[in-house]
Amino acid sequence: MAIARILVVDDDYLIRQMARDLLEIADFFVEEAVDGADGLTQAAAFRPDVILLDLMLPDLDGYTVCRALKADPATRAIPVIFLTASNDIDVNRQAAAAGAAACLAKPFEVQALLAVINTTLQGGGPRGKTTGG
Repeated sequence: MAIARILVVDDDYLIRQMARDLLEIADFFVEEAVDGADGLTQAAAFRPDVILLDLMLPDLDGYTVCRALKADPATRAIPVIFLTASNDIDVNRQAAAAGAAACLAKPFEVQALLAVINTTLQGGGPRGKTTGG
């Protein structure tokens, strides 16, 4: 079976590094993007199997990036999992409306992150649900 490719889009270096370390230990191939524009560029070039996308980015917010990904035929099918530190109760609805497969609260637990990614890769993403961390 091929190694799944994950794109981590987060402006926080420590979150990107932690996600990379955890995912590489779990045998995923990981690329990183530092903001929304970089995420869109990397998604088009890298064609990941899943995108972990921070909701609050300095240039384009996660919703805008996700809508752009879903509007582009080249990236439309890539599942997006939002990572968010937001405690806004409306996040799940907005994430689903933007096209996200799932939403994961930061700080996330290792097992929760891997479970959401694996479920999403199997095509059964918990559409719009925030999994606690």
